[in-house]
Amino acid sequence: MERIPITVAGAEKLKAELDHLRRVDRPEVVAAIEEARSKGDLSENAEYDAAREKQSFIEGRIALLEGRIPALQVIDPKTLNAGSKVVFGATVTLVDVETDKQVTYQVVGVDETDIEHNKVSVSSPIARALIGKSEGDEVVVHAPRGDIDYEILSVRYI
Repeated sequence: MERIPITVAGAEKLKAELDHLRRVDRPEVVAAIEEARSKGDLSENAEYDAAREKQSFIEGRIALLEGRIPALQVIDPKTLNAGSKVVFGATVTLVDVETDKQVTYQVVGVDETDIEHNKVSVSSPIARALIGKSEGDEVVVHAPRGDIDYEILSVRYI
């Protein structure tokens, strides 16, 4: 089984989602299906169709998480001793060499990517450019809008 890297927070979030799907969402959708069935003709019952569609989504997500969680390799960034080198879990502050604009990203697992919160997947172009580099290094990120030159200002493990 291939191991899937994830931070402690990411693993906890996936486990909490699975628990919520099993204990809350699944029973709610079963109740909604029963209620829709009680209203008669299922062939023209939009509530029934919507509830069945939601049930299908919930069961699919549960199956995905049940298969994925055992394969997780939980990595606690606080315990890593990589110094100023960028590895999985690092929080990296960069400065765009052209614009002097600073940005901070955390390199996380695929399942916990959230660009709005500056969490980038370990397999993203920016993370691939950063992995193995150190504070003070310049990196070129091959982005869809073109190459971007960054300097690594700091690397932290929080």
